[in-house]
Amino acid sequence: MPEKVLRLIFILLFTVLGVVLSRQGESVLTALLPNSVLTETILGITFMSLATMLLGGILGAVVGCAVSPYLISRLFALTSRMEKSLSAMSTQDLIAGTLGLFLGLIIANLVGLAFSSVPFIGPYVSVVLSIVLGYLGMHLAVSKKPEMVGWFKLHAEEKSEKKKSKEKQRIGKLLDTNIIIDGRVADIFQTGFLEGPIVVPVFVLEELQKIADSSDVLKRNRGRRGLDILNHMRKKNRDDIKIITDDFEEISEVDSKLIKLAREKGYKIITNDYNLNKVAELQGVAVLNVNDLAIAVKPAVIPGEQIFVQLVKNGKEEGQGVAYLDDGTMIVVEDGSKSIGKEVAVIITSVLQTSAGKMIFAKLEE
Repeated sequence: MPEKVLRLIFILLFTVLGVVLSRQGESVLTALLPNSVLTETILGITFMSLATMLLGGILGAVVGCAVSPYLISRLFALTSRMEKSLSAMSTQDLIAGTLGLFLGLIIANLVGLAFSSVPFIGPYVSVVLSIVLGYLGMHLAVSKKPEMVGWFKLHAEEKSEKKKSKEKQRIGKLLDTNIIIDGRVADIFQTGFLEGPIVVPVFVLEELQKIADSSDVLKRNRGRRGLDILNHMRKKNRDDIKIITDDFEEISEVDSKLIKLAREKGYKIITNDYNLNKVAELQGVAVLNVNDLAIAVKPAVIPGEQIFVQLVKNGKEEGQGVAYLDDGTMIVVEDGSKSIGKEVAVIITSVLQTSAGKMIFAKLEE
């Protein structure tokens, strides 16, 4: 069926070509025939024109019938070779080649516009340039494919990394009650070390209010301090401090609610509570422990180093004295009980460091 259709198309094409060429040869016959023949018309067309077109069409159809089988076989052979060549090419080669071909054709047409007004050769320049630059673009695109693919991959990876970095920065951080009362989180947030929205659930606010309403003076002061700190943070950074109403009525413990909320929303928890830190990590929730940050930025105390401290009280073990650094780190001094109330020189013997804090052991300098 395709062969019959193609043969009909070729015959029609050659018929049209025969008619067009016969019009070109009409001037030759005009010089040979008498005027009576030339002036006779049929349906507004001279007999001469009608005869030449009819003759040209018949000759064209005959030639089309004769050569169409050969042309069809050559067309099928060419199509088969192109199909094999394209099948052997990888998808990346095919895409690169197509892009290169289009780019070459665009450049060829742009350059061809400059030659379009040149007599004789102008109309053919665009055709030649299209063939040359189209092939050149396709060849270069295929040969440079590894570099192009590498560039696109690198560009895509960079965009992906930037997107992930932005998404990571925008992950919400949940505040628990202890860290709000602690107050250090407000200072850390102001320095810019914490990025992304700070999220305070309504059940944390309710716990803060209960503490602030406590009959115990110490608890009441702690609760009011926490509310003041939170209000101060909201006034300075209203867009970054969010109060959310999510709650879990079936859960009574605030820490358990925080962990469940963090798991559901993908939030991180900011705390200084050692036990909450461990429980959250066991359940796969990311935790930012302010005590860990404090430990990381403390000046390093090295065993063997000499420091001066004020012994303030006895230790748990007999003979021990206890002192504190400016940041609140406790120092246990062997045989320091006799020097309570005095400033003494001590030698650091060891340092115990955990998420719960740091403890330093020392002995009196001899």
